[in-house]
Amino acid sequence: MSSNPTWVVKSYPVGMPRHEDFELEDRGTPSPRPGELLVKTLWLSVDPYMRARLSPAKNYAAGQKIGDVMQGGGVGEVVTSESPLFKAGDIVLGDDFGWQPYTVISATTATRLDATAAPVQTALGCLGMPGLTAYFSLLDVGRPKEGETVLISAASGAVGQIAGQIARIKGLDAVAVAGTDAKVDWCKSIGYRTGINHRIAENLVEAVSAACPDGVDVFLDNTAGPIHDAGLLNMNLFGRIVVVGTVALADRFDQPDIGPRYLRRFLVSRIRMEGFLLDDFDAKFASARAELMEWYRKGLLEAKEDVAQGIEAAPFAFVRMLKGENFGKQLVKL
Repeated sequence: MSSNPTWVVKSYPVGMPRHEDFELEDRGTPSPRPGELLVKTLWLSVDPYMRARLSPAKNYAAGQKIGDVMQGGGVGEVVTSESPLFKAGDIVLGDDFGWQPYTVISATTATRLDATAAPVQTALGCLGMPGLTAYFSLLDVGRPKEGETVLISAASGAVGQIAGQIARIKGLDAVAVAGTDAKVDWCKSIGYRTGINHRIAENLVEAVSAACPDGVDVFLDNTAGPIHDAGLLNMNLFGRIVVVGTVALADRFDQPDIGPRYLRRFLVSRIRMEGFLLDDFDAKFASARAELMEWYRKGLLEAKEDVAQGIEAAPFAFVRMLKGENFGKQLVKL
């Protein structure tokens, strides 16, 4: 078997994950069984949901055991197919790629990609899970009406950048929350009316109020933490909060995350808060992908990517993404 440097889970993180929680081993090139594909990895995706996998606690994402090959979304080229569904040379997308140059995935979970339609890595970003998350969390759960104000945290990230552009397309007033002035400026260049650098704002509640003088109708919360509290205190009557992600809690996973309690705001303003998981919308994936692709082809969607190079970079890219140090969709190119 040829060399195949592979990242495995070495330890469950205590607090914020570190690259030391992973170990690089040469496990050799795996062999596909019937119904499986041996794939040469081209791109790996690192995403906030993976934090939930690095814990023995029960969660919506299947946990990984110590010694397991770390897994996530990926795009690659089929080397050997043990399934009639695919042939060698096909470019495929899967959510069960190992962090390794050569990986085996199930043919039933793989999706063939058309490399002529869009760059293949967009299947991990604007045309894939993050794009679909932005689409359904904003439109199906947030249910915005034309002209309403939409506040979006982690606005330059994989989900936030697409959600802000969908808001622009749909005639909404989009306001960004991001972690640097450069990120805020870029958000404004893709259609956000204005933005807030949450790392330098002296008072986040006041900063959101100033950016949203008519209040917030829909809050797409990709972070939790203090940004969540500031958004809540600016919600309008019958406002909708969509909890998409809790990356601000990555350093205290499975610990109580209650900050200031403003429960009466939900009563007085009749606010609805709902958690979001993409799998709940799988029956609508095809139509949503078609609309995202149409917007992309027309130049209405711009995708910013933050690319780390080489399999050695995978855990470092993962940790920097959790810390908000990435600018755009975080990818690893092999």
